[in-house]
Amino acid sequence: MPFMTIIFGDTIDSFGGTVNTKDVVHKVSKMSLNFVYLALGSGVASFFQMACWMVTGERQAARIRSLYLKTILRQDIGFFDKEAKTGEIVGRMSGDTVLIQDALGEKVGKFIQLVATFVGGFVIAFVKGWLLALVLLSSFPPLVISAAAMSIIIGKMASQGQTAYSVAATVVEQTIGSIRTVASYTGEKEAITKYKKSLTKAYKSGVQEGLAAGLGLGAATFIMFCSYALAIWFGGKMILEKGYTGGDVINVLFAVLTGSVSLGQASPCMSAFAAGQAAAFKMFETINRKPKIDAYNTEGLQLDDIRGDIELRDVHFSYPARPEEQIFSGFSLSIPSGTTAALVGQSGSGKSTVINLIERFYDPQAGEVLIDNINLREFQLKWIRKKIGLVSQEPVLFTSSIKDNIAYGKDGATTEEIRAAVELANAAKFIDKLPQGLDTMVGEHGTQLSGGQKQRVAIARAILKDPRILLLDEATSALDAESERIVQEALDRIMTNRTTIIIAHRLSTVRNADMIAVIHQGKIVEKGTHSELTKEPEGPYSQLIRLQDLSTVSEQNALDDQDMLEPMNSVRNLSQQFSLLQSISQKSSEIGNSSRHSFSITFGVPTTSMLETEPIESNAQALAPSQLPPEVSLCRLAYLSKPEIIVLLLGSIAAVANGVIFPVLGIVISGMIKTFYEPRDELRKDSKFWALIFVLLGVASLLAQPSKSYFFAVAGCKLIRRIRLMCFKKVVYMEVSWFDEPEHSSGALGARLSADAASMRGLATSFNA
Repeated sequence: MPFMTIIFGDTIDSFGGTVNTKDVVHKVSKMSLNFVYLALGSGVASFFQMACWMVTGERQAARIRSLYLKTILRQDIGFFDKEAKTGEIVGRMSGDTVLIQDALGEKVGKFIQLVATFVGGFVIAFVKGWLLALVLLSSFPPLVISAAAMSIIIGKMASQGQTAYSVAATVVEQTIGSIRTVASYTGEKEAITKYKKSLTKAYKSGVQEGLAAGLGLGAATFIMFCSYALAIWFGGKMILEKGYTGGDVINVLFAVLTGSVSLGQASPCMSAFAAGQAAAFKMFETINRKPKIDAYNTEGLQLDDIRGDIELRDVHFSYPARPEEQIFSGFSLSIPSGTTAALVGQSGSGKSTVINLIERFYDPQAGEVLIDNINLREFQLKWIRKKIGLVSQEPVLFTSSIKDNIAYGKDGATTEEIRAAVELANAAKFIDKLPQGLDTMVGEHGTQLSGGQKQRVAIARAILKDPRILLLDEATSALDAESERIVQEALDRIMTNRTTIIIAHRLSTVRNADMIAVIHQGKIVEKGTHSELTKEPEGPYSQLIRLQDLSTVSEQNALDDQDMLEPMNSVRNLSQQFSLLQSISQKSSEIGNSSRHSFSITFGVPTTSMLETEPIESNAQALAPSQLPPEVSLCRLAYLSKPEIIVLLLGSIAAVANGVIFPVLGIVISGMIKTFYEPRDELRKDSKFWALIFVLLGVASLLAQPSKSYFFAVAGCKLIRRIRLMCFKKVVYMEVSWFDEPEHSSGALGARLSADAASMRGLATSFNA
């Protein structure tokens, strides 16, 4: 563009400074060829500029997305307790990477082009007429200030909007991930209200961002038009006093005009950079985070094997999310290899914390966790975790086949190894009855399987790697009687020759344990075998058994005779429970527990549920592949904007007014060029007139540009909010079976709401532009 101003200036001189017609035709023909050569070079350069930078943006975004996911998987559990939520992570990977891609893609090439235009324009201007160029340069500081203010405000508003969208993404993930619970409690309206609240915050930020962009661009255009007015007036003086030609003034003016306009055209790029920077800041904050427990750390001990001796020695621990609540204060426990140890006690006493420390999900603040008399911190984390198998109360299954879920337990597991694990887990019978066997899809979170079936798949996954240490965290507490019996048979098979720690809810499942430890408020108050502990009729373990039996009987009576309860029986039961609690508290004090609180037992009472049916429903078969969604016409999107018709009308009027300015500018420029070749008296008068016209055009732009940006931001952000809310409302009220399809998982739907809405916002922004 700056080179074009040289050719254009020479062309103007050819028309205005030559009297002979033949000379005019010859010179103009020569200039025309120069325009053709410039067009060819510009076309080739533009193609490579756009193609290369678009590819670069795509690759950078993919690399950042991959690095972010790798870093997330690397973090310690404390990070997820305090700093990150699943919905926020999905929103960042889908929505924020779109903004980063936009900031690293073709807009970088465009910005470099515009900067080169700006520099080249002013260089040519100074070469052709340094005094006039120096006067025009006075407009540069106000331009920089307005652009910087706009960039700062847009970055701040974009960051607030992204935070609000992250909260909205968390609501989506939590709602869809637990859609059965939401539907059973008719919590759809509450979820929609929370989602709408987050979208409203994002809407306000979007409108403020649009207004800031409009004000910045309007101010920049006003300053540029004022500088043109100054150039016309001062250029006339240069022609009269310094011997400039009309072509020289036009060359300098258009070189500065081209350079200055390039700054205005750079404002969308700067807006994209600010939004991308705000998105990248939060992503790279996570990427650069150094985890306290690094899952990818390759340093540490790797032995041939371990025996399985476990010891917690004088452990002090509190969770990172609740540092003021001390779980363990000097806790010690020793479990010899090959034995089965059961941990019992009230909820919140610290039983699951023992498993969390052995798995090294957390490190104690003081004390040691030892395996084979070696501090757990000295082992390579990945290696030691391969020696430990974990089965939780609520098994976690992924949206894939049964075979894939089991194979996650061991890298490179063969089909024969998976089949052997299935047999050991007592799961072969129900899997063989499925139409697709091991290839049956389990649905999101395993919703296509019953509780007992999910638990057996989880057991097969845990024993696939043949662990030396097996951790069972209330593995049967959530199951009905028949499912518990089947799962318990599987557990009895696999506990042989392994160090096993059982966290038990039902005390009947730990009678055969080699050691039972009763934990109360982070301390072991009693320890021994079942037979040893029951010899103390007033001991904590015996009291736990009687209290659980009493709770079971009370529950059974309530189920059998719910309408005929006698008040005296309730009083008697309460009295018995109180005496049991009191005696347990006394026994706890005798053992040395210094806590001021009594040892209260709050075990949940097992409920009766339907017996597990071995085969699952036929709709658990492999789902048909999803079809591509049909294209949506722009007319439908326009119809969705019907409530904002007045706002769109006002925005269109402002856009028309802003658009008319530049065609009018062509007329003004032609009159201005003619003035430079007029006699001296007319030149002095007309230069002032055209300078005033440029100022008026600047005022019109200052009013029209912010109005256009504001009204279209209001309409566009309301459209995005409406579409997001409509989609979410439609999704949460779908039948539950709809969510069993892989393409309707919480992650897929959350990403679709984030990424597609970001794309639609880009469409609205392009329409505004």
